[in-house]
Amino acid sequence: MVDTPAALVAVMLALFSIVLLSSAMNSVEDFTDASNLRRKSPEAGLCAQFIEPSGFPCSEHKTQTKDGFILGIQRVSSNSGNFRRQRGPPVLLIHGLFVAGDAWFLNTPNQSLGFILANRGFDVWVGNVRGTRWSQSHVSLSEKDREFWDWSWQELALYDLGEMIRYVYSVTNSRLFIIGHSQGTIISLAAFTQPDIVEMVGAAALLCPITYMKHITARLPLRLVKMHLDQVMLEMGIHQLNFKSDWGTSIMDMMCNGHVDCDDLLTSFTGKNCCFNSSRIDFYLEYEPHPSSAKNLNHLFQMIREGTFAMYDYGMWKNMKHYGQLKPPKFDLSQIPSTLPLWMGYGGNDAFADITDLQHALKELQAKPDLLYLENYGHIDFLLSTRSREDVYDRMLAFFNSLGTFIS
Repeated sequence: MVDTPAALVAVMLALFSIVLLSSAMNSVEDFTDASNLRRKSPEAGLCAQFIEPSGFPCSEHKTQTKDGFILGIQRVSSNSGNFRRQRGPPVLLIHGLFVAGDAWFLNTPNQSLGFILANRGFDVWVGNVRGTRWSQSHVSLSEKDREFWDWSWQELALYDLGEMIRYVYSVTNSRLFIIGHSQGTIISLAAFTQPDIVEMVGAAALLCPITYMKHITARLPLRLVKMHLDQVMLEMGIHQLNFKSDWGTSIMDMMCNGHVDCDDLLTSFTGKNCCFNSSRIDFYLEYEPHPSSAKNLNHLFQMIREGTFAMYDYGMWKNMKHYGQLKPPKFDLSQIPSTLPLWMGYGGNDAFADITDLQHALKELQAKPDLLYLENYGHIDFLLSTRSREDVYDRMLAFFNSLGTFIS
């Protein structure tokens, strides 16, 4: 017999730890536009809240998935003021778990990858998956409906990312570059196994690439998986995970207001991060985290338990209904074309994107990706390190430039 109040508390604590996986904020420079961000209305879009205050032209776009979700996409240009300058190749940024497209812009323009790409001449497109605050509409469902949250990263890969790629391709008439971090790499690699999607992709750069998760070493996730807290949530009827709700805010305040060392909690989840400024977490949490679904978390935990890179496991009989077979189909990495250039950055301190699991994935790929290994980097560092530009982004841009497309 499950003690419901105790289980609920355990679930909330578990979820907050996951939030911190993608919510640490770093910057050694003062964020000069912080006051401008705070003055923006919560109803303002991503462009108005995060990008335009830093002087970068930005336009809002929307597109609809096959299952009716309305996704927000932003297009960002250089702040050079030279509007006659021809746009470079399109690049689509795909965020991680419990964050959205704003994660690429929360540091200063000299440290944030979205700004850096725009200033280097790329045609920057910012993706936001369903459920995040920039993509919370549906043609017939409300976010209060249970069905609105009936999805996992499988739908994010096949529907959301697939549609965002199609939209950018249709606007630019050009194959695009993909850059993903964490969950963004899961859905990218899954999508690349689909011929109708990957044919529109010119190359991809993946930060902390994840497919298999059998060998993660993060203490807290392993404990939560063993406790089956993801399944408890679903049994209790928890479908939306929103830490900006009243209860979510209370849990966050309770945990990080002198009761728990949130920096240490982050380390127990992702491994030791070498280079982000943990004193910025309070600022970051003014805008993060974004909602996700309990089913999505359940799917991620299935990957850890079963050691597979596969579609969502409904159980044998429901799998027969959904897939026509007892076990969920696997995403076959060997189906990713050998002609697709890939670049991957991974770290020795990343307890979530484990090196052994990455090696497993590399053996299945037809192509041999360009690899960047940083021994002291953890999971968060690749997105938010104070040294990410020189350690990571300059090398990533060198990879894209090597493909023969000139970027000034």
